[in-house]
Amino acid sequence: MLDMRYMRKNSSEVKQRLENRGVNPETIDELLELDQKRRDLIQKVESLKAQRNEVSDKIAFAKRQKEDASEAILQMKQVGADIKSLDNEQTLLDEQVREIAAHLPNMAASDVPVGPDESANVEQRKWAPEENGSRPHALEEASWVKAHYEIGENLGILDFERGAKVSGARFLYYVGDGARLERAVYNFMLDEHRQEGYTEMITPIVVNDSAMFGTGQYPKFQDDAYRVEGLNQTYIPTAEVPLTNYYSGEELPSEDLPIKFTALSPSFRKEAGSAGKDTRGLIRLHQFNKVEMVKFTKPEDSYEELEKMTLDAENILQKLNLPYHVIVLSTGDMGFSAAKTYDIEVWMPQQNVYREISSVSNTEDFQARRMHITYRDADNKLQLVHTLNGSGLAVGRTVAAILENYQNEDGSVTIPEVLRPYLGGQEKLEPTPHH
Repeated sequence: MLDMRYMRKNSSEVKQRLENRGVNPETIDELLELDQKRRDLIQKVESLKAQRNEVSDKIAFAKRQKEDASEAILQMKQVGADIKSLDNEQTLLDEQVREIAAHLPNMAASDVPVGPDESANVEQRKWAPEENGSRPHALEEASWVKAHYEIGENLGILDFERGAKVSGARFLYYVGDGARLERAVYNFMLDEHRQEGYTEMITPIVVNDSAMFGTGQYPKFQDDAYRVEGLNQTYIPTAEVPLTNYYSGEELPSEDLPIKFTALSPSFRKEAGSAGKDTRGLIRLHQFNKVEMVKFTKPEDSYEELEKMTLDAENILQKLNLPYHVIVLSTGDMGFSAAKTYDIEVWMPQQNVYREISSVSNTEDFQARRMHITYRDADNKLQLVHTLNGSGLAVGRTVAAILENYQNEDGSVTIPEVLRPYLGGQEKLEPTPHH
């Protein structure tokens, strides 16, 4: 949620910055006009209430003096009726203001590239293992390179067919070594994040509507959510929702900041609007595991913490020896709540392309304003915290990247060294008979 006071004082700047994010400037004019009407009404109601108190005193005085108070009583009724009518009008205006404000995205930080979509994203840095490192091949030239879903099906460790039979498209079973590899990947991630000072959590996977509103998924993205029928509850699209809402409505001790959480959770997304995209494989599923990182910080520290969180996600890929690059998203490609976002994209040799595996964002005070999460500054004044979130990483996409980058010509897959302790020392995934 944006700060209404800031918007009133800096309307032309706000219009410009939100136009960069696809918001029509007329929407801001409409919002500020409604807001002004609402504030005028509040003043009117206040003065009528003062008038009512005055008349009430008059009536009491007249009664004490045994005088006729009927005229004053009539006046009192009229004032009461006026207040009621204005109160109703104000409630309506409140709703209109709230409705428009709730659909406005966050304003982008000043150093975010301005552009309509991903074409304006800017690469920050690239990383690839040393040629003599443990990455098995420079696979791009090899004619035998397969897509991760083919590798998984040939090894008998990914079963998309039975996933579709039981649940529908974009669901799957991990089988045998596939399930063990997925578990190894997320345990490795959680252990790394714990060493970096994140507190590990297991969160609810069903949240109420106010939690979805708090992180900015509602009201705008309700169509992409799996709702619990008949209840105002939703299966989480990311652990960011329960982790960030953990402190909703609370004042945090300033000496505890920054606070860092990590959690593994299933994530559920309808993937509305992605028809025909990545229909095969692990890239775009309706249910997938993700390790999430969340931070609560003081405003002056949040951008430094954004850089650190991005490095925490990169650390996982470097230890797995997977090539990737980091890009900063443009105003037209950023998520609704973000002020600045880095996407980390991992190299997928079969498609010869980088694919998103993590998104790391600073939302500044946008979510904290919706959730009322505060702390006291050095002057003991109540301030909103800044919240940050990032995938550390999407687990299925990491498995996909491992299968493609570590595949061998004979159909086996070498297991990255850092994962071997989680797999009882196993060094390779070999084809097994199909069940």
